[in-house]
Amino acid sequence: MCLLRTNPCPAQELVIKDDLERQIQLKTPAQRIVALYGAFNEILFAMGVGDRLVARTQADAIPPEITGLPSIGTHMRPNVERIVGLGPDLVLQMGGRKAARQSVDNLERFGITTAMFHVETFEDLFSVIHRLGILTNAPGKAQDMIHQMRERLNAVRARLPHRPGPLVFFEVRSGNLLTAGQASIVTDIISHAGGKNCVELNDRLVRLSEEELLRLAPDVYLSQRGPMNPAPQDIIRVSRFATLPAVQNGSVHIVDEQMFSRPGPRNVDAVEQLAAILYPELFPELAATAADTE
Repeated sequence: MCLLRTNPCPAQELVIKDDLERQIQLKTPAQRIVALYGAFNEILFAMGVGDRLVARTQADAIPPEITGLPSIGTHMRPNVERIVGLGPDLVLQMGGRKAARQSVDNLERFGITTAMFHVETFEDLFSVIHRLGILTNAPGKAQDMIHQMRERLNAVRARLPHRPGPLVFFEVRSGNLLTAGQASIVTDIISHAGGKNCVELNDRLVRLSEEELLRLAPDVYLSQRGPMNPAPQDIIRVSRFATLPAVQNGSVHIVDEQMFSRPGPRNVDAVEQLAAILYPELFPELAATAADTE
């Protein structure tokens, strides 16, 4: 398989397995791509092939270059007819919910080549980048991107203390409390930053009671702000949370939803930001930036 060469791969090597274990094979490198999940836009632009995108979902605005592209509906309910009319040679979807798989099935009925991926860890993310490099005939650029991300993660790891890290709670949505479980890229971000996700259930998203949150007693409380949580609750002002260690030691922070929860290149930024939150004395050059995001 063509991995490290910068020369174009032969056409017969434009084949991968997606995370549904389906063989995806293209006769020529993908030139007209539709991404049904915003992370793919960021990955493709970071690889230098973002100009091959021909559409976006209505919620996507990152990177800004995609805002002029036609909208094809939402991540879970794309407009199949509009996508077919654009004539894509590859459609990318992120798994996690049944509706995502249904959108892939609907497109395949029209003969559209689709690839579906599932990301819970950085290694999963690197595998996706590698496979997109094959399908776009840009394996060298994909490998460079993976190498740079690994180097930054290793640089953080080298500075972390050799002791158990603080317990971290990650609020996905306020109100009817929703948090990130073990089967989430968030957990791997927390781990790479030297912390531990205090929610041990092996699901991507976990609904918790306030009583359970108090029992977990996190040292650090992160609230994401973004489409899923536009107005995070200020738990410092909520008297029933006054006993939480995170509240008592003033370690309650607001972070960018799309940086932390959306698998993509900026997950490394999330690791660096969180490492500076957890260990400001070890990352003084990053601590000021982390504080600015709160």
